[in-house]
Amino acid sequence: MIHVPPGGTAAPGEAWLQPTPFLDSAHPTIQRFAAQAVDGAASDLERAVRLFYAVRDGWRYDPFAVTLEPRDYVASNVFAVPSAYCIPKAILLAAAARAAGIPAGIGLADVVNHLTTEKLKARMGGSTLFVDHGYAMLHLEGRWVKAAPAFNIQLCERFHVRPTEFDGREDAVFQEYDALDRRHMEYVREHGMWSDLPFERLAADFRREYPPSLYGEAPPDERFEDGVLVR
Repeated sequence: MIHVPPGGTAAPGEAWLQPTPFLDSAHPTIQRFAAQAVDGAASDLERAVRLFYAVRDGWRYDPFAVTLEPRDYVASNVFAVPSAYCIPKAILLAAAARAAGIPAGIGLADVVNHLTTEKLKARMGGSTLFVDHGYAMLHLEGRWVKAAPAFNIQLCERFHVRPTEFDGREDAVFQEYDALDRRHMEYVREHGMWSDLPFERLAADFRREYPPSLYGEAPPDERFEDGVLVR
């Protein structure tokens, strides 16, 4: 696995195009999904944009879906579930991009959510710091760009969150302020990008920073819709 530190760059070679254990871009499900999403697109830029929106709005964002089961981070398994949080959605986008012939990787950064809910904050042991927030890295028109497809449009409209838009040329990351001009997401530390998900690092970071209540299962009498507790 290749790791490119913050500020570094990498040639978009085979390591960023081939299938990996988590970015299983050769899986028939990922191949079909990518082919359908990019059908008729005339360029890699257009293909990347179509894939971004297909993932952003095709899977509901669920911050309570964190697990430390490796299988839950395999792109073809992510495809099979209706909702996921930022890292699995980034994995799905990166795998689909590779299936469409676009070099892709996984980027990680630490972010502070200034508008996190009390329920999620409690699950995180009182923290508002989200370590290892994940996004896809896509190589387009000679450069790497960030693409964070986490927040689906329905969630954004419901909670007054400014949606992350992507044109393939500029980084598409979380917005600093929400639609009501409240401080929202703050990027505090970049970790670079990888040619596959660095799962062991992720698991170690989560175990160090958070109690098992975050990455364990929710009590049987609880479920969440768009991050809202429904009993």
